[in-house]
Amino acid sequence: MRQAPDQLCGNRAAGDRGGVHRRAGRLPAAVVHGLPVLVAALVVLVGVAGGTGTAWLPLLAAGPALAATVNGPHGVLCAGLSAAATGTALALMHRVPGYELAAVLCALVAVTAASGLTGALRGRRERVLADVRSVAEAAQQAVLQPVPGTVGPFQVAVRYSAAAAQARIGGDLYAVVPTPHGVRLIVGDVRGKGLPAVGTAALVLGVFREAAHDEPDLLAVVSRIERSLARNLGPDDFVTAVVVGCPSAGHLEVVNCGHAPPLLIPAAGEPAAVEPAHPAPPLGLRALSGEEPRLQRLPFTAGDQLLLYTDGVTEARDDAGAFYPLAEGVARHLSDEPARTLTGLHGELLAHVGGRLHDDAALLLLRRTAAWEPVSAPAGPRAAPRTPQTSSAQRVTPPRWTRMP
Repeated sequence: MRQAPDQLCGNRAAGDRGGVHRRAGRLPAAVVHGLPVLVAALVVLVGVAGGTGTAWLPLLAAGPALAATVNGPHGVLCAGLSAAATGTALALMHRVPGYELAAVLCALVAVTAASGLTGALRGRRERVLADVRSVAEAAQQAVLQPVPGTVGPFQVAVRYSAAAAQARIGGDLYAVVPTPHGVRLIVGDVRGKGLPAVGTAALVLGVFREAAHDEPDLLAVVSRIERSLARNLGPDDFVTAVVVGCPSAGHLEVVNCGHAPPLLIPAAGEPAAVEPAHPAPPLGLRALSGEEPRLQRLPFTAGDQLLLYTDGVTEARDDAGAFYPLAEGVARHLSDEPARTLTGLHGELLAHVGGRLHDDAALLLLRRTAAWEPVSAPAGPRAAPRTPQTSSAQRVTPPRWTRMP
């Protein structure tokens, strides 16, 4: 079973009817559509029961104007005809001079015509917006491909929320790829937002998926991404990322390039942040700093879990300005089912910020379920062994543990 990323911000667009419900907010649809009738009834009530005669007749123009906010031209025309009939009946009842009735009816015709045009344009814009959002969703599915619920010996769960609710796609990225060299995954955050960030995320994920299959060494995968970004990014652009691999049973390999430290959750023990022993610059900035990433090796046995996330989670603030306490949230919602854990975290995260996130946020939870050895790479030209290059960056460094507050 494949698991699609959840969208915390915004609901699925669905044409004109979806636009009605978005504008209506929490009001029932029947109340919204009945507003023109309610206006006409109030005018009749004030004019007849209040004894004010026809002084309130011009307010009947509010009926077709309100109808334009929730209806198309047909609904506006019906509201206009209803207002005209009501005004005519009141005018005849109170023996209003013909020229006054004609003035009221002309005003109703003008407002109805303008409102009908407004309703038609609004409906057209909503259809265009629905098409654009459908394209954005298709683009997101192409960039952030659905993640299987089980990959090799791991259970995997992903939750993603774009800050741009109307677009539903942002600069955070993730991928989980089973390869001949073990399961490999990446979680990252592109500097900036909007379409440029989406393009950079697509570039990183494309290079990662290709290199993850080709390169036996996890550091070589990171170097491939670095070289591609150096050719394609501007001088001020970069990507923070954590790349993880499982080359054999019992441990994980982690390369952290300027990203938030993963949260290791032992089967028996407290969550701890895996701080890099030798901090490395984000992807795309290696040439400026001269620092190269190091490989860290983590013990990872059955029941252990690893949480990767972006700063949209840990930097989410409530009304008082307090950051979301991720480690405490994990402790409250931790279970043996990663999907259930992330569902609880997402709900609590939304409650913390008051219902809407102001930055892209991604969570990926990995849980070890059984012992497993990666499948050997198939024979062939692409599977030929590579001669490792000796450098200080390829030394395995032990992880530095930091208990999360």
